Amino acid sequence: MRALAQSGLAFTRDPFDRERYRELERLAAALLAGELDIPLERAEAFWSGEAGYATPKVDVRGAVFTADGVLLVRERADGKWTLPGGWVDVNDSPAEAVEREIREESGYHARAVKLAALVDRRKHPHPPSVHHIYKLMFVCELTGGNAAVSTETDAVGFFPVGALPELSTGRVLGPQIARLYEHHLHPGLPADFD
Repeated sequence: MRALAQSGLAFTRDPFDRERYRELERLAAALLAGELDIPLERAEAFWSGEAGYATPKVDVRGAVFTADGVLLVRERADGKWTLPGGWVDVNDSPAEAVEREIREESGYHARAVKLAALVDRRKHPHPPSVHHIYKLMFVCELTGGNAAVSTETDAVGFFPVGALPELSTGRVLGPQIARLYEHHLHPGLPADFD
């Protein structure tokens, strides 16, 4: 509903339609505020600054595997572990974005070697989100650096794929890491996609 209002506001020239789309935005925020039991202003803030034609957001995740396991970082936001990653910045290619995120969040340097999966977050058992998100999941190889925390992470470690710590499921799921490991072991597998 919010995406329809946003796109409508981007294209309408009719002042009456503009008013209707603004009301649709308010209704979407009110529904979200009621569902999450949060103030209306906080619900409206989820989309502040969003304008123009509504499109999915793009998130990248990098899976680095070594003899010690898979590289994970612990998010300060929820205290749970995830593959390094985050939003793709404007003018970053997806590969550049995942390499930057790994470096920023873990201190390690890595090179993206394979796009293993393009996931529509809605089609997997991630918790609900107010945004429609595509997740680009890469298999990467370690090229240098040392473990270092960041403003977003407070721990860095390698874990066996079969013994993962509690994951930040909004960011990554255990079966996704297991599937990325299969891609690491068998580089000829075709990319997975929804």
